[in-house]
Amino acid sequence: MPRFRYSAKHGDLIGAHLSTKGGLHTVFERASAVNASAIALFAKNSNQWKGKELTDDDCALFAKMRTVRPVFTHASYLINLATTNPEFHRKSIAAMIDELDRAERLGAAAVVLHPGAHMGAGVSAGIDQIARSLDQIHASLPDHRVVTLLETSAGQGSCVGCSFEELGQIINLVDERRRVGVCFDTCHVFASGYDLRSSDAYERAVEQLDAAVGVRNVGLFHLNDSKKPLGSRVDRHEHIGDGQLGLEAFRLLLNDQRFRGIPKLLETPKKIEHESDRRNLRTLRSLLAA
Repeated sequence: MPRFRYSAKHGDLIGAHLSTKGGLHTVFERASAVNASAIALFAKNSNQWKGKELTDDDCALFAKMRTVRPVFTHASYLINLATTNPEFHRKSIAAMIDELDRAERLGAAAVVLHPGAHMGAGVSAGIDQIARSLDQIHASLPDHRVVTLLETSAGQGSCVGCSFEELGQIINLVDERRRVGVCFDTCHVFASGYDLRSSDAYERAVEQLDAAVGVRNVGLFHLNDSKKPLGSRVDRHEHIGDGQLGLEAFRLLLNDQRFRGIPKLLETPKKIEHESDRRNLRTLRSLLAA
């Protein structure tokens, strides 16, 4: 039984990562505009260590305007829990504590985090440091319920988490495993070498996921096609059906009963706000079995 399953009363749980321009609460207007039944957002500027203060009034307005229950936040891109730089690591710990606290106050379900890059120290060292860092973060927030979802990596550079085994090792090393899960990004998984384009290939990938991580620990999907081919280790998102993955991979995932009730969000390119999301969401919903 998945740990993060939502009931059918919350809709089809298909949505997108949306802008908060104009205030965090405006994300719900955008959710309505694109017909999203689940959303993700940045709770602060994604390219800054410290964000604008989140006030009680901000949280109250967010709650008042809320029309979607499954809400996720995405951690700053600056955070690297695997870094070998002590000052950078200190900043990463502080920033992740802040991200989890903001998510808790906003009533989000989880914070999505890129595991980090080991910067030459080696994968094993990176895995161990990420786990120990999460322990330190959890100790600073003993009463928080918000979960950290480690996002699958495309495998670029020295990034950790490009294999299910690496993510599984991190989770197994964390003291409070209930506070950690996985965000499965289709583009990243494909770029790192897992084929999803046929029934047999998809099933092999899910079996590998289950063996290493456990399908019950998947709390969110990022649904993105890939501009680059299988195993490229290059993270380039594409519109659904326009990339190297193609439609069949998404049809298989969307109709996989093992992942029923798990939110699935777009992170596809947005040249014009709303237009691309509407198009991609229509495509995804057209793949759902009647």
